[in-house]
Amino acid sequence: MPFRPNPTRLAMRLLLLLPSTSYKTADFLKAAEKLNAEVIVACNQEQTMEAIAQGNLHTLDFLDIEHSTDKIVQMAKARPISAVLSTDDEGALLAAAISSALALKTNPMSALAPTLDKAQLRERLLAAGVPSPAFERYSTDRAPEEFAKEIDYPVVLKPTFLSGSQGVIRANNPDEFKQAFRRIKALFQDPEVIQKRGGVANEILVETYIPGKEFAFEGLLQRGRLIPLAFFDKPDPLEGPFFEETLYITPSRLPRTVQDRIFDLVKNGTYALGLKEGPLHAEMRVGPDGPILLEIAARSIGGHCSRILKFAAGMTLEEIILRHALGFPFESLALQNKGASGVMMIPIPKRGILVAVKGLDEAKKITGITEIDLSAHRGQEIIPLPEGRSYFGFIFAKGSSPQAVEDALRKAHRKLDIVVEPRHKGFGADPS
Repeated sequence: MPFRPNPTRLAMRLLLLLPSTSYKTADFLKAAEKLNAEVIVACNQEQTMEAIAQGNLHTLDFLDIEHSTDKIVQMAKARPISAVLSTDDEGALLAAAISSALALKTNPMSALAPTLDKAQLRERLLAAGVPSPAFERYSTDRAPEEFAKEIDYPVVLKPTFLSGSQGVIRANNPDEFKQAFRRIKALFQDPEVIQKRGGVANEILVETYIPGKEFAFEGLLQRGRLIPLAFFDKPDPLEGPFFEETLYITPSRLPRTVQDRIFDLVKNGTYALGLKEGPLHAEMRVGPDGPILLEIAARSIGGHCSRILKFAAGMTLEEIILRHALGFPFESLALQNKGASGVMMIPIPKRGILVAVKGLDEAKKITGITEIDLSAHRGQEIIPLPEGRSYFGFIFAKGSSPQAVEDALRKAHRKLDIVVEPRHKGFGADPS
């Protein structure tokens, strides 16, 4: 989609912060086009089309908050900006800083910081009495042998700053703990991880493992009021050692009383952090002791998963987010979905070079399947969790009930034959 200014558009100009790895670019640009808003895109890596984009595509250092904010403030003197939005975690703090400098609607940076640092998040939630896993922080400068025998197992080790379950590993005993600790420490040396953090990390978060089924919540904050948009079931057991998310299905099959408890849990989490405006995605576990909050993010659901949501008048989740940012009214925020809908994030079977994906035609013929969108391409190295961070692809389905959707997604996935070869077969040494 072109970024050319259109003189017939309304006087609404949106600054969209897009990480180079974002899956959400097309969906947000479509929503902006529908709203007749001019879009200025700022990316954290230089784009080949920047020189010919007529001033509507810029490169910003998302980690250099002060310099990048000054750059946009100067630009806004000639081209006023109506709203600033980051599609993903990487640009959240910068979007808030720019919005504050331009006196636009935003979350306080002090509220956003804990959503980007899991250790800070745990501290804030527990201090406010919001049910959340107990935790400790351990420096990677120490050898795991020093404390592995002192821990009450099982636990989950994770980086404080990564998302999508990257680097998240369960350990049930001291030997597994030491292996997981060293594996995460090695991940911190990965160039992409270093770039995301702005340096090498030196701390690993260790949390008490929470048993139970996992669920997700999507909402919108307006002046501090939390509006529920969707509850998701995550039917596959996420018990480790790694935590690859697969299925998201809505509406949830949880009893309404439990959904109400989840809503109250998330609402209390937003109050504890001080979040006020914009999209919100939260994940939780529900076990014998009720719902426990795992994550809160001031952004929408990841990947292409939002495509299973359709709201009143055919609005997408991205359109709702942009309408809120730009101050457009809503007639309704009710889901328009008839029956149920769901998505499968296709699991990566093993590390290697993708040779082929067989069975696509058969998978698309399964009753209820609406689309299969492959993100990975032939010849690409695919890396599963805990080191990987890219989605292989997505299967979308609709049906008369959540169970019908789940069955369709599983049947379609079984039709797929993902052919992967080790890197040493003509592609260089296998790093694993």
